[in-house]
Amino acid sequence: MRPHAGLILCSAVLFAITAFLIQPGAERYLTVLVSLALGCSALWIVIVSRIGDLAGAQAVCGVRTLIAHDAAPSIVTGPDGAVIYCNDAAERAYKARKFDTLPAALQQLIANPSALLHRLRTKAGSAGSAHEDIVTGTGHVRLSVHEAGSEMLLWRIEKSADIAARRSDAVPLPMLTVGRNNAVLFMNDAARLLIGERARTLDRICPKLPLRSGQMNDISTQSGVQSCLVVELEGIAGRREVFVLPGIAATERPSDGWTFFDELPVPLLKLTRAGAIQLCNKPASDLLGCRDWTGKQITDLLEGLGRSIPDWLEDAALARGTTHSEFLRVRRSDREVFLQVTLNRATEDGEPVLIAVLNDATELKSLEAQFVQSQKMQAIGQLAGGVAHDFNNLLTAISGHCDLLLLRHDQGDSDYGDLLQIAQNANRAAALVNQLLAYSRKQTLRPEVMDLRDAMSDLTHLLNRLVGEKVILSLNHDPTLWSIRADKRQFEQVVMNLVVNARDAMPDGGEIRIETQNVTLTDPIHRDRAVVSPGRWVRISVTDEGSGIPRDRLQKVFEPFFTTKRTGEGTGLGLSTAYGIVKQTGGFIFVDSEHNAGTTFFLMFPAYENVVTPVKALPKPQFDESPAEGIVLLVEDEAPVRAFASRALQMRGFTVLEADSAEEALEILADPTVSVDVFVTDVVMPGLDGPSWVQQALKTRPHARVVFVSGYAEEDFGDTQARIPNSVFLPKPFSLTDLTEIVQRQLQ
Repeated sequence: MRPHAGLILCSAVLFAITAFLIQPGAERYLTVLVSLALGCSALWIVIVSRIGDLAGAQAVCGVRTLIAHDAAPSIVTGPDGAVIYCNDAAERAYKARKFDTLPAALQQLIANPSALLHRLRTKAGSAGSAHEDIVTGTGHVRLSVHEAGSEMLLWRIEKSADIAARRSDAVPLPMLTVGRNNAVLFMNDAARLLIGERARTLDRICPKLPLRSGQMNDISTQSGVQSCLVVELEGIAGRREVFVLPGIAATERPSDGWTFFDELPVPLLKLTRAGAIQLCNKPASDLLGCRDWTGKQITDLLEGLGRSIPDWLEDAALARGTTHSEFLRVRRSDREVFLQVTLNRATEDGEPVLIAVLNDATELKSLEAQFVQSQKMQAIGQLAGGVAHDFNNLLTAISGHCDLLLLRHDQGDSDYGDLLQIAQNANRAAALVNQLLAYSRKQTLRPEVMDLRDAMSDLTHLLNRLVGEKVILSLNHDPTLWSIRADKRQFEQVVMNLVVNARDAMPDGGEIRIETQNVTLTDPIHRDRAVVSPGRWVRISVTDEGSGIPRDRLQKVFEPFFTTKRTGEGTGLGLSTAYGIVKQTGGFIFVDSEHNAGTTFFLMFPAYENVVTPVKALPKPQFDESPAEGIVLLVEDEAPVRAFASRALQMRGFTVLEADSAEEALEILADPTVSVDVFVTDVVMPGLDGPSWVQQALKTRPHARVVFVSGYAEEDFGDTQARIPNSVFLPKPFSLTDLTEIVQRQLQ
């Protein structure tokens, strides 16, 4: 601010000098007033700047006093990362006072600190504070930042040992963290009080290794060797958490011998070899959601995910095998919980008993289920796409040869009606294949930014005819509804599928409500293993009053060919088609349903600012019936398709050169005397694909036009096609007229 004050002051002086040089009058008085105003402004800027400097200095002094003796390295910076102050701990650890910026000071700790610091600074700007745990060459550290004033940020670097200490010191039981080679990595305060000074290895604490988890072990304490109960849990990276319960010798235990279970901070069960629950501590009871476990079997509370639980218990009781850990699902109705249960064998009164250590694995199983579901959907999508591609080739040949037959028959011919039936059923089959392509997200879309209110208004008349007289269709739009970007035809298909399903769910009639609204998300939504990111979205919901969808079928409703309707009433492709279209458009589709309370499907689409007025398409040129001229190189590996396309083009007047592979096409073009005007080629072929051989051919024949045909979507090779000049795309199945018109259009 001060440089600006200097410029303003210079301007005030110039105006003052000018005032003395001009003649007395109104101009002089006006110039003097401007000079005084500029001078006062400069003085005000200097005063405000000085006050700000004093406030900033006081703030820095306060922060300095607060963190000067902090054991954790602390650094105060400006918003641009410039170091204002660092405490003695930061100087000892990182020599921070030698550097002007925080990234330079942390370069020795973090390989590329700039990105991390920017991310934390951004989070702190919105939330006031932020932290991240990071892995460095010297171990795990936590880097935290919070605002220390309007123009200051306070950064603290804590080692993971400090964090672990704070967490574990809250545990009243002695706890040790042990590494792979039985090296003691950490001991909490309770363990130090029991054992004494920090021991470096486990064999100094327990003379007889290995430890027997769940049983009495001799532990070297400050008062001598003492018999203690040891519970050992597996950690990450080969580490183990060892809890020690002292003061209970084998001869001093009560008659039941296990009354200390509730004192342990880990979920534990004591089981007979047959699976009867003898003891259950409070953490385990909380996980299982069961307060009264008396007389229950473990199979009453847990169910296996594959292996028989009794067989697993028997193997552990007889010490068969080396690993006795399984993932089980808790039988509770309020929420889904998965546990990793590890069995340890113990002996009581000469009989084997089992100590089950429970770990909450719900998040892990959720991630696993998400991965499996993603793999399943991807595999089904690939299968559907492959089947659709092959079917499109067959349908192209069927419908194409049917077109050729129709050219030789008029409406009075007895065979004309049969040929029309073939053509109509081929078109129905093509529509079914398009649904498979929609599910596999391999269909060709023509997205546009559109006003949903207009689109739904155009669709209302058709929807009213679809639902019939027993069903009432009501629409409710947000008056300020944002636009979305989607293929209008495919979007209408999605809404129609949802409305038809809602109608079928209410055979006795009812109401279907379609609602649209704007949604602004500040936090991500985690729903059905999907994550909807923050931002502006448009939500479209379709609600019916039907009987609902059973809970066990909700996860399958979007899978192809899954239907709850009777045979002949549906193909099971409606919802899978909607799923594929919505996902390919960049949106989300979810379902909520309750028994006898109806079902709601709702769609989430990213919002767009304005509707782009579509450019009015130019009318297609009218093709005369006169024979066409031109040489076409037809490359197609499917013989029936190639035969139909060749005959269709020849009937139109084109000269056709045929090739069943890209390699054969290049051999034909190697002859310089061969002239070709248009390449008509399949995209997916054995050996070289369509775009690859066309790119090679265009090096010597740059003026040739190209028509790509494929049973897959244009998006599968859209980037490659965009780099090929004078190329267009024709999806399979295509008719005789489609093929001849697009080739003739390329020659114009």
